[in-house]
Amino acid sequence: MTYLLEGLKVIDLASFLAAPGAATLMADYGAEVIKIEPPGGDGYRRLHGNWKTDYNWQLTSRNKLGMSLDITTDEGHEVLMKLLDDTDVLVTNFRNDQLEKYAMSYEALHVRFPRLIVAQLTGYGNLGPDRKRRGYDSTAWFARTGIMQLMKPKDAPPVFPAGGVGDHSTAMSLFAGVMMALFKREKEGEGSFVETSLIASGCWANGMSLQGAISGFDLGGFLDKSNRSPFAMVYETRDQRYVILVFTNPSKEWPEFANALGHPEWLEDERFQDMRTLMRHRDDLKEIIAEAIGAMNLKDVSLALDKFELTFGVIDGLTDVVQDAHLIENGVVIKTESDDPGFEWTIANPIKISGEACKPAIDPPLYGEHSRKILLDHGFTEKEIESLIQDKVVFAGES
Repeated sequence: MTYLLEGLKVIDLASFLAAPGAATLMADYGAEVIKIEPPGGDGYRRLHGNWKTDYNWQLTSRNKLGMSLDITTDEGHEVLMKLLDDTDVLVTNFRNDQLEKYAMSYEALHVRFPRLIVAQLTGYGNLGPDRKRRGYDSTAWFARTGIMQLMKPKDAPPVFPAGGVGDHSTAMSLFAGVMMALFKREKEGEGSFVETSLIASGCWANGMSLQGAISGFDLGGFLDKSNRSPFAMVYETRDQRYVILVFTNPSKEWPEFANALGHPEWLEDERFQDMRTLMRHRDDLKEIIAEAIGAMNLKDVSLALDKFELTFGVIDGLTDVVQDAHLIENGVVIKTESDDPGFEWTIANPIKISGEACKPAIDPPLYGEHSRKILLDHGFTEKEIESLIQDKVVFAGES
């Protein structure tokens, strides 16, 4: 089988999640992606597991070739330059000052490799006082962009966010930029410098609320006063599950909701006669709804709301999600070709293109697993490779 990005060559010279995640999307669609790790291996390998089987590494490094190279040495730098001779895309999360330090600024690379696309991910962008600040999705994507303020419980500090959410969102932005640069190269014949940042992606993700703040409506302050509509709330069921309601047309949906829960008498309550009066008594209504839903099991709540086609979501646990038959049928949770029982399934990238398939997910590379093969494929002799390994410029095999 052939794949959409087959023939595209990518160097993944990045660590942790957001930038390598963009390279994973390209690997899924058939690009040859070479993951270059520093001496000793990428620290992301051991974030929540061990050297071989960390689940973070499995997700983000599937379908890639792997080698270890010390690019801080002159010899290692020249090896990288030789690899870039036939590379289409270089993905990195080095800051501009770091790229310059290693003689890898876009300007320098563009002279030597005019068709190369350099895709850079930073925490806070390339300008301004924070351009050198280290950023993770919890700090740059969630905290700095106002998202955590919107998630803050009443009269409590913000909750520490879920890991990797902002990284995956940002990976999609970087991937989209690379695809646009490839399209531009088809038209103009030259490569481009593509950049995005965790903070830019986070502001875009939070754009609706930030646009409100621009217009003078700071939703963060509004939410802190606990003025949320009873029709946009989370409620607990009798069997200790949770549902979230999102009604966008309460005037129409309120009567349907009352009937769905078997309480048409609510509509006769003078406190809830119209939306203006209802919202003045929103706290009373929240208590009434909570009591009614709290007396029902999740299955009965779901059936009742579905009968009237009301919008709600069931708040699932992580294990529930990865075992969800609907997600499996839709190719969101997919089987791998790994023999590792901990990597029998994985999460697919979210892009589907008619007539195009993704490669089956295979195990990520072991440390230095493909170092020799990659160098042989790029014209190095066996003698040169052994010399590079002996000099600790290239590392092959597990350490």
